[in-house]
Amino acid sequence: MTEPPNLELNKCRAAAALTPPAQRLHRVVLTAFAETGQAPLRADLERITRGHGIDPGRALTELTERDLVALDEQGEIRAAYPFSPVPTRHQVTWDRGPTVYAMCAVDALGMSAMLGHPVTITSTEPDTGHIVTVQVDHDTARWQPGTAVVFAGTIDSSEAACCPSVDRTCGHINFFTTPDAAHAWSTRHPEVTGVVLDHHQALASGIAEFGALLQPIDQEASR
Repeated sequence: MTEPPNLELNKCRAAAALTPPAQRLHRVVLTAFAETGQAPLRADLERITRGHGIDPGRALTELTERDLVALDEQGEIRAAYPFSPVPTRHQVTWDRGPTVYAMCAVDALGMSAMLGHPVTITSTEPDTGHIVTVQVDHDTARWQPGTAVVFAGTIDSSEAACCPSVDRTCGHINFFTTPDAAHAWSTRHPEVTGVVLDHHQALASGIAEFGALLQPIDQEASR
């Protein structure tokens, strides 16, 4: 099997480098999404973190600086990769769980490995609205249609280089029904630079990016 291209995706590495207080807050945020499908409010995060002796402002700053969370002008969460607090074209569901939305196609593909159970992704192809569904169980997946691919793109500008992922890449990493559809979309959007990923490459990228994000919680729970 070929290795997926280097997409400069590094959420797991970024999370591993967090200080313990920021790691705890990060897990609180991701767990809230997984349990409710919604982003925790800033007031709730401050209450929870202060209850554990954590400075919420400092921990959130660390999360945003490492591009693990993005905040809006009011300080509320607008991205907590792989989760989106607002509907996107990538809907993810699982047995007895909430409906959640992924920030991008790769984020959606990494959720099963991160959560530890199978998920179903229902997404729409940009411009056409054609449906792509992927049933993912950790490192295996069933794609419909079988010709579907992921186009992984990023805004090609010097200004975008320093932007968080939500502004730079998330809107341009999408499922397409065929490689031709992905290439055609790319041709129509020359401002976006990217690559077409096959099934293995896209799934491997999602697992590498997000698969270990909640692993520390499982390890602590087993002690």
